Amino acid sequence: MYVHSSPSAVCPHVEWAISGTLGVRADLRWAAQPALPGQLRAECAWTGEAGTGSSLAGALKAWPMLRFEVTEDPSPGTDGERFCFAPGIGLWHSRTSANGDIVVTEDQLRALASGSRGGESFAHGVDSLLGKPWDDALEPFRRAGDGAPVTWLHRVG
Repeated sequence: MYVHSSPSAVCPHVEWAISGTLGVRADLRWAAQPALPGQLRAECAWTGEAGTGSSLAGALKAWPMLRFEVTEDPSPGTDGERFCFAPGIGLWHSRTSANGDIVVTEDQLRALASGSRGGESFAHGVDSLLGKPWDDALEPFRRAGDGAPVTWLHRVG
C-alpha cells in the first residue's frame, strides 16, 4: 500500500484506519513528499485475508485529499485487486491477474463497444478501464517515492 500524499494532520487518522482494518497497530514511517511540498508519504506491505484490500481502500477514501494505492495479490481461487485514489477523480478499482496485469472482462468490453461513438470514444473508454487517468495523476508521486522505506504489517489470527 502506498499513501502518496497526506497532510500531516491526517497521518494519524490514516494509521488508525489501517490499524482498524488489519487488526494490528500501524506505525508508518512518514517522509516528505517532494512532488507536493508540505505533504507526507508512507508505504507499507501488509498481509490479510482476501478482500482486505477493498476494506483498506474503503477506509482510506474517507479522506478525499489523500492520494493512495492499495494492491492485493491474487491467492488460490481469488483474483488480485488494485485500488487507486486521487483527489478530483476518486476511486478506481480493477481485478488483476497473477502477473499484475489489469483484467478487463468480456462484459466490460461489450458495454464499452456498444456505448462508444467511434474510435476515439472507444480508446478513451479503454484508458478508463485500465486506470490511465489515475496512473497519470499518481505517477509524479510514485517517482518521488523511489527508495522510500517500507513498513511491514501482518494481520495476526
